[in-house]
Amino acid sequence: MSFTVALIGPDGAGKSTIARRLETSFPLPVKVLYMGINTESSNVALPTTRLIERVRRVRQRRLAAVRPGTGTAALATGKSSGKLWAAVRLTNRLAEEWYRQFLSWGYTRRGKIVVYDRHFKFDFECDRNRQRSLSDRLHRWCLAKFYPRPHLVIYLDAPAEVLFARKGEANLQWLEERRQAFLSQGAETPGFVRVDATQPLKAVYAEVRERILGFNEARAKTQRAGAGAAGRKAIQRAQNDDAEGFSAT
Repeated sequence: MSFTVALIGPDGAGKSTIARRLETSFPLPVKVLYMGINTESSNVALPTTRLIERVRRVRQRRLAAVRPGTGTAALATGKSSGKLWAAVRLTNRLAEEWYRQFLSWGYTRRGKIVVYDRHFKFDFECDRNRQRSLSDRLHRWCLAKFYPRPHLVIYLDAPAEVLFARKGEANLQWLEERRQAFLSQGAETPGFVRVDATQPLKAVYAEVRERILGFNEARAKTQRAGAGAAGRKAIQRAQNDDAEGFSAT
């Protein structure tokens, strides 16, 4: 009866808050798994991911310190190391994503509903129209082709003005573009539902809770119907076998 639920939406929509509340007060066993790229927010991560994040920060500081007038040889070396660095990051990123997916499968096998705080597929596909490097395009292709989708996707929706007032990050245009991208994804995604995140937190949580409970009940009915149909087919096969045996005698 276990399944996965992704809480998605821009920063400020309330994903992490709702996820934590589900883990502590939902009537069925819930395990929250962070499925975003912010290592500091991750409740699980490969050791290599944390190491690469530290190296990335060091590289950024060094690049910021580079001044005009760098020699041609140094530039060539920088390009070569940049390609190697991109390959290392891509390999680790894919390993990290599949590591968390295997953890998710383990939790569902133990009977838990796994709630994803964010989800890689939606976060990365959200800006799929932007011009990207080869490694980024390859990464998005792997997510689109091979990475499993959640059973239920709940999009916490709020206008750009509300999100900006809550977080004060990015700008209104970027937030609205991201919002429209999420909605566009939803039109192509089975099991996608929208929840108005401008409501008070208590009301948002109540609606998310009911959505998950409703999905669980519908899933249970489908499984019971499937089991009933399989049982009827088995009985019919047994009756046919008995009839054939009787005819042979």
